Amino acid sequence: MSQGPLRLYVDSLFTSPYAMSVFVTLREKGLAFDMVTLDLDAGHNQAEDFAQLSVTQRVPTLVEGDFALSESSAISEYLEQAYPETPVYPADPKQRARARQVQAWLRSDLLPIRQERSTLVVFYGQAMPPLSAPAEAAARKLIDAAQVLLAGNPPYLFGEWSIADVDLAVMLNRLILNGDSVPAELVDYARRQWQRPSVQAWVNLPRPVL
Repeated sequence: MSQGPLRLYVDSLFTSPYAMSVFVTLREKGLAFDMVTLDLDAGHNQAEDFAQLSVTQRVPTLVEGDFALSESSAISEYLEQAYPETPVYPADPKQRARARQVQAWLRSDLLPIRQERSTLVVFYGQAMPPLSAPAEAAARKLIDAAQVLLAGNPPYLFGEWSIADVDLAVMLNRLILNGDSVPAELVDYARRQWQRPSVQAWVNLPRPVL
């Protein structure tokens, strides 16, 4: 049961894939929350009042009463346990572990893609130059892994939709929305996740002009 209103701190450009992941989790669970934006370029995440809330001084940070938590996968796992009525992870323990494996991998690997295909491509339509050799290798690794995970072209990774589908779709869309070569079945998969109402709610947030 909630110990206070939920408040989610996100970046002011709404380009953080990790803030998006938590936003989608909250929307999928039907939870009411306030959203507070921080200008990361101006260092607002390092301000004293936010630093007292967020140990890591990063977005997203979720605040519930006197409880504050940062790091997106930790937040989603907390919300799953605290508000289990509408799950965002698979019910089967092994499938749930695989979903968390996908999330951890996307957050810790594939750095060349994140560097050369920032989410300004995804949410602002910015075009980036061709991938470097290391980024090409990372893209191949991503595509190969996605094809293994989605063998047979299922609509979702683990039978039913999970938050890991959104995280994977964001990473694929870094390439797809820049016009990089991605197999058609993965393009279809990413497009399917993108049309989910909770995802569209984030995609369509009014963003400041750069």
